[in-house]
Amino acid sequence: MRSRNPVFSRRGFSRDNGYAGFNAAPQAGGPAVATQGNPYAQGNPYAQPVGNPYAQNPYAQQDQQYGVPPQAPATTGRMTIDDVVVRTGSTLGVLVVTAALAWALLPVDDAHISRSYGIGIGAALIGMVLAFVQSFKRKASPALILAYAAFEGVFLGVVSSVVDNRIADGAAMQAVIGTMAVFAGVLIAYKAGWIRVNRRFYGFVMAAALGFVFLMLVNMLFAVFGGGDGLGFRSGALGVVFGVIGVILGACFLALDFKQVEDGIAYGAPREEAWLAAFGLTLTLVWIYMEFLRLISILNSSD
Repeated sequence: MRSRNPVFSRRGFSRDNGYAGFNAAPQAGGPAVATQGNPYAQGNPYAQPVGNPYAQNPYAQQDQQYGVPPQAPATTGRMTIDDVVVRTGSTLGVLVVTAALAWALLPVDDAHISRSYGIGIGAALIGMVLAFVQSFKRKASPALILAYAAFEGVFLGVVSSVVDNRIADGAAMQAVIGTMAVFAGVLIAYKAGWIRVNRRFYGFVMAAALGFVFLMLVNMLFAVFGGGDGLGFRSGALGVVFGVIGVILGACFLALDFKQVEDGIAYGAPREEAWLAAFGLTLTLVWIYMEFLRLISILNSSD
C-alpha cells in the first residue's frame, strides 16, 4: 500500500492496482506478462472495467482484444513524454517565477527579515495543504498543482535569499547546480539500466525515507522544546551526513518518478496523468534542492 503523504507517495498510473509497472515490460505482439503480483499480469490495467479510473479509455477494448499491453501510443488522448516535459516545465516555471519575485520583493535585512520569513513560512504551509489535497484527489488538478508550485516558490525564494545573503554567498546557485546534476545523473543511470526500479527498491526507499523524516521530526521537537540544535542531526558533521543521505533519497525518488513516467507512457495512461508526473517530479526536485541548500549552509556555518 502506498503512502498518501505527498512527499512519499510516488503517484503511479494505476491507483487501484498498486505501484505502476514493477517487473513489467511491454512487448509488442507478445502475451501479457504473467508475473505474480504484477498489476499488469492480466493485460492492460486501463482495460479493467471494475474500479478502474481509466475504464472509459477508448483504446481499452482494442488492447483487451489483442491481449497485449499497448506500446507508447502515437494517438491522441494518451500521455506522451512531450506531455510530461511540457507540464513539468510549466510547473517548474511557475515555481521559479514566484521564487524570483519573493527574492526581489521580500528583503531579508535586519529590518524586514521577520516579516519576509513569516510570509515564506505561511506560503510553505499553504503549499503543503495544496499538496496533500492533490495527493488525495483521484484525478490531477492542474490548478492545484500550479498553485502549489506558486506558493512553494515563494517559500523557496525567501529561504534561498536568507541563506544566500546571510550565511553563504552563492548558495542558491550552488544548490540549483547540484539539483540539476543529480537529475541528469539519475536520468542517465536510469536510461542506461544501472538503476533497477522494482518492488524491493521501492520498499527500501519508502522505509528509508520514513525513517529519515521521523528522525528529522524528533530532532525538530528537541530543538523547539530543548533549544539549540536538538539532537544535532542538522548541524556539524552529523548534519553533513544527514544532508548527504537526504540528497541520496531524493535521487532514489527521481528513479521512482522516471519509472512511473515510463510505465504510464507504455501502458497508455490518459494525457491528464502527465500533470501527476509533473507534480511528482516537482516535489522531488524541491526535496533535493532543499537538502543541497541545507548542506551548503552547514558547511559554511562550520567555517
